[in-house]
Amino acid sequence: MKVECYDREGAEAYELVVKQVLQDLQLGRAIDDLRIFADPREPIFIIVVKFARAASPIYLEDMAIQEYDKEENKLHLRITDETYLPELLEKLWRLEGREKIQQPTRFEIIIENPTTKIEGLIVHDPQETLKKKIYDAIFRIIPEGFRVIRDISQDNIIAMVCTDELLPEEWIKKAYEMVEEIRS
Repeated sequence: MKVECYDREGAEAYELVVKQVLQDLQLGRAIDDLRIFADPREPIFIIVVKFARAASPIYLEDMAIQEYDKEENKLHLRITDETYLPELLEKLWRLEGREKIQQPTRFEIIIENPTTKIEGLIVHDPQETLKKKIYDAIFRIIPEGFRVIRDISQDNIIAMVCTDELLPEEWIKKAYEMVEEIRS
């Protein structure tokens, strides 16, 4: 972690804030590198976070066996791993509608008159979950009142330029330079 600020005490204070937020959200091991450039005189705040790749997504086929009954026009899902069952139900409700989804037992889901192909459905994506947690952390770290934000995130790097005024091109350029610096 590197915090760049003209005020040494301000930089140290931000380091404490960042460490506390990362600890609160249990992100310590997921963050490979983090850089902040802050200058309250301008006012500008740039944060760049490089994060580790998360585990592979969990697909429907990883947790259920599908059997289609043509006569009744019902799709039966036999649950083999209930770890992500709440997320599966939520996605099915969104895709097919809650009224078409039945769950007679813990290990069985029935979809009446299915209209959506669910083969290959991503039930849980750890990478997306991690990104959401990192964005949560960033919004806790950004100074209050800095609501003009440009998100220049790429791949496994989340980068934001923030201010409470108009955002000059020079600061956006500085943020891109920080992204390239952290990438290498």
